[in-house]
Amino acid sequence: MADKTPIALTIAGSDSGGGAGIQADLKAISANGAYGASVVTAITAQNTQAVTAVHAVPIEVVTAQIDAVLSDLDVDAIKLGMLFSPDLIDAVADGLKGFQGAIVVDPVMIAKSGDALLQDEAVSALTERILPLATVLTPNLPEAARLLNTSDAVGPEAMETQGMDLLALGPDAVLMKGGHGAGEDCIDILVGSSGLLLQVQGKRVNTRNTHGTGCTYSAAIAAHLAAGKDLTTAVALAHDYLKGAIAAADDLTIGQGHGPVHHFYQVWG
Repeated sequence: MADKTPIALTIAGSDSGGGAGIQADLKAISANGAYGASVVTAITAQNTQAVTAVHAVPIEVVTAQIDAVLSDLDVDAIKLGMLFSPDLIDAVADGLKGFQGAIVVDPVMIAKSGDALLQDEAVSALTERILPLATVLTPNLPEAARLLNTSDAVGPEAMETQGMDLLALGPDAVLMKGGHGAGEDCIDILVGSSGLLLQVQGKRVNTRNTHGTGCTYSAAIAAHLAAGKDLTTAVALAHDYLKGAIAAADDLTIGQGHGPVHHFYQVWG
């Protein structure tokens, strides 16, 4: 018998431009050594400049996709991305009952273009139904602030405080991502019930091609968790991978707006 193939399932929206969502997740999962499966929750008409349409996949089709994957594939980790509406959130939460693997929750709310990817009325459902399922929650600063109904954290101490506040909503750990912060260094902070678990940082890269960074980061974490890495190791490895993908982003010429990071910079480009 061959060794167990690590499998990561992404449950998220589709980005027709290929830079974020399901498409970015599958690229990042593959680039980080796991097999990627997918459940599409919503279809977006999207490119590097805007989201021009969103169509939620019918609930019964989302449920059928989850059942199809989990009944056949031995999934080790799940990444949750764009869930869009209260009904979709309920369907996903119900579909994951009994799942024993790691769950990475990326609380996708707004696209890089500024377009909404989560209905206003879905925030409370996300908080109540999804956050308690999370092995790790991975908000950027605006997402963390919205979940806590407060202002964006400024500086590592405030990020750590907000991360600890988010723990009270149910996740086992919270990765506060500092990409929206200021300063030459981008700092990410991972907290758990015992306090600070990890701080990683890197020099900011002067590029507009950062479409899909959050999706890519969380999917890479899921891939490493699927392969059996502990959480701090998975986050550190995913952070290193994302730094490389951003640094190589300008090697690609994709679209006229915020282009994607280079998911396969280690292979071609």
